[in-house]
Amino acid sequence: QVHLVESGGGLVQTGGSLRLSCAVSGHTFRISRMDWFRQAPGKERQFVAGIWWSAGNTYYASSVKGRFTVSVDIPKNTVYLHMNSLKPEDTAVYFCKARSDSADDSWGQGTQVTVSS
Repeated sequence: QVHLVESGGGLVQTGGSLRLSCAVSGHTFRISRMDWFRQAPGKERQFVAGIWWSAGNTYYASSVKGRFTVSVDIPKNTVYLHMNSLKPEDTAVYFCKARSDSADDSWGQGTQVTVSS
């Protein structure tokens, strides 16, 4: 079982940047992968970016590739989502998710990102 807490959201203008953090506690030794998702009002939750916990391989949704970067600081048990060139359509609640080696998922409570035009 892991516990996730996101932070770093806020209000930013179009073209601005934010860095989201996801602090991980609990059985981190069982984490295989960390993902970021987002959910805009009235829309389904969608995948944004992910990273393999140990190997560090990353993957991105096409809508954010080249603008967002996901990274992990294992000694700090923290995953980051660096977001650049933000657009109004990036406005959403952002969630991090941990997948264990037994394919169990744990979610954080989310952090709001609002991009003004």
